[in-house]
Amino acid sequence: MEEQKNRRRRVAIIGGGISGLAAAHRLVELAPDVKIVLFEREGRLGGVLETVHEDGFQVETSADNFITTVPWGVDLCKRLGLGDDLIQTNPAHRRTFVVRRGRLHKLPDGFLMMAPTRMWPLAVTPILSPMGKLRAGLEYFIPPRKDDGDESMAGFVRRRLGREVFERLVEPLVSAVYAADMEKLSVLATLPRFRDMEREHGSLIRAMRREMRSRRRSRSESGARYSMFVTLRQGLSSMVDAIRDRLPQGAVRLRTAVERIEPCDRGWRLVVANGAAEEFDAVIVAAPGPEAARLLEPVDAELAGRLASIQYEGTAIVSAAYEREQIAHRLGGMGVVVPSIERSPILAVSFSSQKYAHRAPEGKTLLRVFVGGARCPEMAEMDADRLVPLVLGELAELLGIRGDPIYRVTSHWPRTMPQYHVGHTELVERIESAVGKLDGLELAGNAYHGVGIPNCIHTGEEAAERVLRAFSEGA
Repeated sequence: MEEQKNRRRRVAIIGGGISGLAAAHRLVELAPDVKIVLFEREGRLGGVLETVHEDGFQVETSADNFITTVPWGVDLCKRLGLGDDLIQTNPAHRRTFVVRRGRLHKLPDGFLMMAPTRMWPLAVTPILSPMGKLRAGLEYFIPPRKDDGDESMAGFVRRRLGREVFERLVEPLVSAVYAADMEKLSVLATLPRFRDMEREHGSLIRAMRREMRSRRRSRSESGARYSMFVTLRQGLSSMVDAIRDRLPQGAVRLRTAVERIEPCDRGWRLVVANGAAEEFDAVIVAAPGPEAARLLEPVDAELAGRLASIQYEGTAIVSAAYEREQIAHRLGGMGVVVPSIERSPILAVSFSSQKYAHRAPEGKTLLRVFVGGARCPEMAEMDADRLVPLVLGELAELLGIRGDPIYRVTSHWPRTMPQYHVGHTELVERIESAVGKLDGLELAGNAYHGVGIPNCIHTGEEAAERVLRAFSEGA
């Protein structure tokens, strides 16, 4: 017993994306005496986070910033010494465009994801027909749903604001974030605050107007430190690098795939691809749902089945740079979203160097085009020789671009975006209940409580903290 108490605890982390890295970093922060080993099957850390510096351009190959309305991303950057490197979006371009019949129109001022905070911009927008505007205004008088059951994003928005607001505004905005089928996407798992607004205030319009008044008072009293989205001056890879540099020497094992997890006297035995086995007191599985399911199937087949039931979609991103004079459109915003009913292969276009000027040399413009998702799943893995001409042709027509790009890079991210279908919150509760019965095992990643960078960080840090609490309680 004394030997068990005095020996050094060992924790394995499976997966070197931002969730696994956040878990490893938190363990080092809180318990530097614990030995950690991070297993990553690929040859680099960061998962989908990767910054390319080339020809004067700074290109994020997947996510290019993160939200500040939850604290975990900003807090980690500060603890890593990167607080001064956080950059806000360009205030001159904090607007979004929506495509209607092939033309770009400004998203109505005050329209936040699925609800208006101001009615006049909605009343005068050319994106909606007169009947569509009237139906949206009637939301104020539509009674709230009585029960608390889950429903699809499409069903919720059509019920509250009507078909046209859903098709022309909400569907493209939400698709750009979740790459999902709106007929299946869960409101409770993605944007539960809007259901809360309906329940508490009876109307989204009424709730949003009250919330905006409250925010204005709060800002006047405290002042806002950051815009809604921020990035890092040297790219998001600098966060990955900063975590890597804080981990103990030898803690990271790249190109090392874990083949099997099995219980043992110490806690858990991990077997890697070459057959070598090691024992650990705890394991944090920060791998995607299908990989976590494969690893846990021999341990708990029912748990593995639930993990495997989380579906994934993917995207491809074509990043292309042009001389500014090649582009006819003024680009007076941060990007454009494209509704599904436009029948375009494009989900969204980020005006990357408009959002953050340091991403392109002066006089040049960097654009990032997103395709795929549940709308066109085959495009996530389409060969670049077929994909690029298709995407750039559509982009040229949309923005009035003449000539070829002066620089481009294509990134494929198949099966990286978990789909939070209706019932996802209940599914995750069952998964976490089963995991809670397996001593020394934790899950982390984007499959459970949010797909954004801060949410991923939070799952990793919480998993690490639960491991350390269990160590403390078992000491």
